This record gives sequence, structure tokens and C-alpha cells, in this order.
Amino acid sequence: MRNDPPYRRIGIIGTGRVAQAMALALHAQAADPLLVWGRDPARRDAMVARIGHAQAAHDLTAIASTCDLILIAVSDDAIPDLVAALAQQLPASATPFILHLSGRSGAAVLAPLAQRGALTAAVHPAMTFTGDPLQEVARMVGARFVVTADTQAAIAAAQALVALLGGGMEQVAEAQRALYHAALCHAANHLVTLIAGARDALAAAGVAEPGALLRPLVRAALDNSLDRGMAALSGPLLRGDGDTIADHLAALSTTSPHLLPAYRAMAIATLDALERSGPQPAAGLREALASIA
Repeated sequence: MRNDPPYRRIGIIGTGRVAQAMALALHAQAADPLLVWGRDPARRDAMVARIGHAQAAHDLTAIASTCDLILIAVSDDAIPDLVAALAQQLPASATPFILHLSGRSGAAVLAPLAQRGALTAAVHPAMTFTGDPLQEVARMVGARFVVTADTQAAIAAAQALVALLGGGMEQVAEAQRALYHAALCHAANHLVTLIAGARDALAAAGVAEPGALLRPLVRAALDNSLDRGMAALSGPLLRGDGDTIADHLAALSTTSPHLLPAYRAMAIATLDALERSGPQPAAGLREALASIA
């Protein structure tokens, strides 16, 4: 029984972290070698060598004219110009599925390609990419991919691609794309800042392995908050321990003053969230948070 690859040829535009992970995940899903184009020839050639079943594209024409699946994996700000250039090269008879992988933008930015007959969608993997393609390919299995598309055909094409990657699909409307991306950045990017600051403070307190100490605590807090929201909160703000908060502020002011603004801002945000969710914070907590400038 034949098991033909689902695509004739796949083109990847971009050579960064997301592009490399996607290329590694998809290179075996096409009959012909994957095509890679990037502005830096050295990075492009290194990526081709790493993937194996891949070739360098020296211009966008090769990708536009031969690929039935094209992934745009460039920075958010670079997408409009890239789309305009690709649309100029797209043959009138071509009907590829073209997607970008940006979280910020929806499908509207791909309109010049849709007007040329391509199926278009925004397909954003809701995970972090740190430069380890093998690990990231594994993490895509079970991850969520958030799709914004204008047609049922494009949604179906995106769903088929997500299934090949082992992920699950969510849909977000064009008008809600910025809110969606803000939520992800608030959760993932600010979490890195939060944990890095806690590591610094623990190191200053003399803890030899801050990561090992934090890992079980933070993982439990993350799992609980994903399941229960603000109902997962514990600690001195929930208990109303104003003296404890004052001690924290004094210690941070003395030893880790760079963490003081973030600690105070997050504590105030926590009090605000408690007020919105029902249980009223103990009196005096806001005054305690303002006690040290």
C-alpha cells in the first residue's frame, strides 16, 4: 500500500528558531526536498545542512512557483513586505496553502496572497522556541496551534497541518488576535522575568541551587493556577499578613532593590484580582506595600 507524502514540496521562508523547528518537523512530509529561503545565505545554508532533506532557495521565485505549502517564519514587522514580494512571484495558476507563524497578526496581512488565489491562514504554535529544534519538535506534539483564517478551506488545510505536527487546533477571530497574543506574552514572557528575579533573590539569600528549590513549588503553582485560576492563590496576601509583606519589602530594598518594583506591582495586581474574584483582601495590605519607596 502506498503512503505518499501529503505535500509535493514545502517552502520555509525564514531561518530563525521557529523556522528551523518547523523545517525539522515537516521535511519528511513532502515528496521533494524542502526549500529554504532566508536573507542571510550563511544561516540558510547551515539550516539546509542541518535538516538534510532540504535545498537552498536563492530567491522567492523558486518557492512561489514549486511549493504547495509555504510557511512564513519571519519577524512580525517583516511579514507585510515579505508577503508583497511573494505575491509578485506567485504564478497565476498556483493555489498553494500559505501561512505565517506569527502570534500577533491574523490572516488579513496575507490578503495580497489570497487575492492571487492562495489559501491563507495564520497558524501560531502556542509554545516557546529557544533554539533547540529537536526538543521543540517533540514539544509541538500535544501543543495547541491557534488558527485565524477567512475560509473553511483554509481552516481545513490548517487543521490537516496541525494534525501532522501532532498538535491540537484552536481558532481566534481576526479582531481578537492582539488580545490573544498579549495573553500569551503576559503568561510566558513575564513568567521568565518573574522566575529569573526569584532565582536572583534566592542566590543572594545563599541558596546554592535556586532552580532546584523553585522547580517543585513553581510547577505546583502553575498547574494549580491553570486548573483553578485565582482560587489557587496561597501565601501572605491571601492570609492578610501585612507584617510579612513589610519584611519582604525591607529585605528586597536592602539586598535586591531591582526586584522591588516588580514585587510591589505583582502584589498590587494580586490584590486587585482578589477583589474582583470575591474574597476581599485584609485591610492595610496596600498600605504595607507602599511602606518602602
